[in-house]
Amino acid sequence: MASSGRGDAECKRILEALLIATDQPVSAARLARVLGGGVDSRRVRKLMQTMREEYDAQGRAFQIEEIAEGFQILTRPEFHEWVAKLRKTRREERLTPSAIETLAIVAFKQPVLRAEIDDIRGVHCGPLLRGLIEKSLVKIVGRQNAPGRPILYGTTRRFLQVFGLKSIKDLPKLGALPSMPTA
Repeated sequence: MASSGRGDAECKRILEALLIATDQPVSAARLARVLGGGVDSRRVRKLMQTMREEYDAQGRAFQIEEIAEGFQILTRPEFHEWVAKLRKTRREERLTPSAIETLAIVAFKQPVLRAEIDDIRGVHCGPLLRGLIEKSLVKIVGRQNAPGRPILYGTTRRFLQVFGLKSIKDLPKLGALPSMPTA
């Protein structure tokens, strides 16, 4: 038993309740602060791993994922079809191919100037960037130290969450991506 006075079983039940109560990933540090009583983020991570193993062994319909620098309970991929039917009325807006291309440029080149994105795509991307900012996938991360102090863009935590990434470091290396056929 740890110095917090709470055993692992009680801590796991509390952690499970916290993850069920939120629709956003929660960091181990924040979960440790909520638990209090001497529980640190290292213990939270250990408990999360134990809970993952228990859920797997029990064949639960959900799992604990580490995404966007936090933990979240999500349904397993094999139940996607049924969950999609339930959410059919609340379907998220899909991104256009142009928006996806712009988002990919921001993700791989961040921090990046709009002018760089325009040059890569060969078209003006201002409206697409505004749309991605409205969807909370892209944000302004600073300004370049150059005449006019142009805006630099980068991705958000929501981007990591939507694409199931722990951090931006989890993006595939550019050389690992399949090449697109040329016309």
